[in-house]
Amino acid sequence: MTTLRGRRRLHLFDLDGTLIRGSAAAVEISRQLGLSEEIQQLEQDFLLRELTPDEFAVRAHALWADLTPQHVTAAFEGAPWLAGIREVWAEIRAEGSHCAVISLSPDFFVERLLDWGLDAAHGSRWPAVPFIEPIHRPGILDASAKVRIAADLCARFGVDAADCVAYGDSMSDAELFAIVPETVAVNADHHLADLARHRYTGGDLREAYALVRKSAA
Repeated sequence: MTTLRGRRRLHLFDLDGTLIRGSAAAVEISRQLGLSEEIQQLEQDFLLRELTPDEFAVRAHALWADLTPQHVTAAFEGAPWLAGIREVWAEIRAEGSHCAVISLSPDFFVERLLDWGLDAAHGSRWPAVPFIEPIHRPGILDASAKVRIAADLCARFGVDAADCVAYGDSMSDAELFAIVPETVAVNADHHLADLARHRYTGGDLREAYALVRKSAA
């Protein structure tokens, strides 16, 4: 089967704000615990660069002391996902290409997307839920880690960075966008949108993916 531009590709998706429109895993988890105001403050501190990703994770870990697997399931199922995610991933894989999610969010949330048809899912390493262990800062991802993981995935799937497509919404995706020629800013502000080849605003991943297919036609 002919792939985009006649070769296999690796599609790399961000999670927070990209696949989850207008929200994030941490926000959805906190909502289940009745801690929306508290996580909003943490998110604000992070966006203002007052917190590093590992500092954010340590504080969120403490905030979620009562987290259970049932909370995580409810957060995942209730998140405002873009429409068409599974359909897009099925189409990508059917044509012989690959799709992966790389996110700073907890791996116990991100890896649930494997059941939707991903080839790989990478999130920050967190202890199992319910928490009986502390969080280990070296396992928390940052923007640079996205580039490293993307390189590892390229090696795994036998493609080059030139064969990748990256989808993101915020400046945490900027380093990855800088090394990938085909980029899609999904519901992004102008900071990332100005760095992207394609811009999409809306609620359906199929429409964002269509921009990539159209450019390859």
